[in-house]
Amino acid sequence: MPLAEGVSLDLTVIWAFVIAFAVLVYVVLDGFDLGLGMLFAVEPEGEDRDIMMNSVAPVWDGNETWLVFGGGGLFAAFPLAYALILPALYAPIMAMLLALIFRGVAFEFRWRTKRWRKVWDVAFIGGSAVAALAQGITLGGLLQGIDIDKAAREYSGGWWDWLTPFTLMVGVAVMVGYALLGATWLVMKTAGPLQERMRKRAWVLGVGTVIFMGVVSLWTPFLQDGYYSRWFGGWNIVLAAGVGAAVLGLAFGMFTSLMVRHHDYWPFLCALGMFILGFVGLGISMFPYIVPVEVTIWEAAAPRNSQIFMLVGAAVLIPVILTYTAYSYWVFRGKMDPKEGYH
Repeated sequence: MPLAEGVSLDLTVIWAFVIAFAVLVYVVLDGFDLGLGMLFAVEPEGEDRDIMMNSVAPVWDGNETWLVFGGGGLFAAFPLAYALILPALYAPIMAMLLALIFRGVAFEFRWRTKRWRKVWDVAFIGGSAVAALAQGITLGGLLQGIDIDKAAREYSGGWWDWLTPFTLMVGVAVMVGYALLGATWLVMKTAGPLQERMRKRAWVLGVGTVIFMGVVSLWTPFLQDGYYSRWFGGWNIVLAAGVGAAVLGLAFGMFTSLMVRHHDYWPFLCALGMFILGFVGLGISMFPYIVPVEVTIWEAAAPRNSQIFMLVGAAVLIPVILTYTAYSYWVFRGKMDPKEGYH
């Protein structure tokens, strides 16, 4: 594919990795937060719910920073991709944003009232579930492809193109995966009966996550010809097998640390590793396309001068945000004390 006028190959690739990194950090940080919200549904005791919520209270609102950074970066660095993807996926994206807002309101308001606390708990559960489902559907809609008119440089599909069996399956898969992250987070942060229940739930959710990852991995190559050749052409099949073997290895480590060795930290770290490998697999499938398999990152890129200007700001902001995030998690590390809370 020819390069867009005035666009540097190196800068374009750098910006693609910057946005991918922001999205990955959001997924691994906010994923366990959303999963914890969904697990509220199976923990009806108010005291246990308070402990669960207090475990993320100091850090939850900072996680969305990476979502804003990723969305803003896409708009600034790849405006054509932004203009094509948003119209195709307006419905799930708007559902996700509204769910995140509603969930944030419920998070704060449940501490302000006892009479309506159960109502806000339901809102917290619903907001978490809808946000996770919408994120999965958005991912599935992007993977399955978007109909575009290249001559007019605009979306040419219909309002409901995003709603397919594949996107719904990916949506449910993300919900299960996030619930796994939430369960392993609580294994790491809590003790006693709540921790033991989460160990059992993490085991079941881990099995579900591995199955869903397998189904998505086997289904995706048949969505687009480019995917199939990327994974099964030549020696690429060895790479595919290596990624699959690494995921299974991490899954085995997670199950062993959950039920045999009873480690507190390793289940969460292994679950994060599975998500990271899954994200790497998606990146391998899509690169160099930003709108599979229609528009490459170079075709969608902003002018070179704009990329340079924004990269200077990103070079300052990313280390600051990373430092603040790491410091927040460090300060609030360790087990939750049931008698104390953030609120």
